[in-house]
Amino acid sequence: MPFTRAEKDQMIARYRELLARSQAVILADYQGLDAMSMYRLRQKIRKSGGVFHVTKNTLLRIALQQAGWTVPEDLLQGPTAAAFCLEDPPVVAKALLEFAEESKILKVKGGLLDGRRLRPEDVKALSELPPRPVVLGQVLGAIQAPAAQLAGVLTAVLQQVVGVLQARADQLKEASQTP
Repeated sequence: MPFTRAEKDQMIARYRELLARSQAVILADYQGLDAMSMYRLRQKIRKSGGVFHVTKNTLLRIALQQAGWTVPEDLLQGPTAAAFCLEDPPVVAKALLEFAEESKILKVKGGLLDGRRLRPEDVKALSELPPRPVVLGQVLGAIQAPAAQLAGVLTAVLQQVVGVLQARADQLKEASQTP
């Protein structure tokens, strides 16, 4: 049963809203997945900070154009589902690829990240990046390391100065005590 114009407009608006909140979109061919597998996949993507939708290619194409995203025409062929990465793209990519490996049915077509088109191997590389909190921790550690080293150097210098002053005080005390 075909969609009405109002339903199509609602779907385009929903896709646009998801695109506005997304950092990336990963497209996949879902043909052959049963309802239970689709449910498990949606759950896995949701836990990873994304949303997984079976899309209508024409409507997704319109939404991408309206949102100012690149339109990967060749990826919008045949059955297409989109994983919208609302939080951390590497985590969503990893979840999608793990499911594709488990199911042997789902096939990642490619995607879009920051206006750049991703090939399937790019999605795999994206999935291998560390999650955002890990990257932030690494950056914070790199920023804090020089400050910690400086504090260590300053503490050592102060300890040496205190040691010299204590030795001098001990010398003066000995000199004043000897007749």
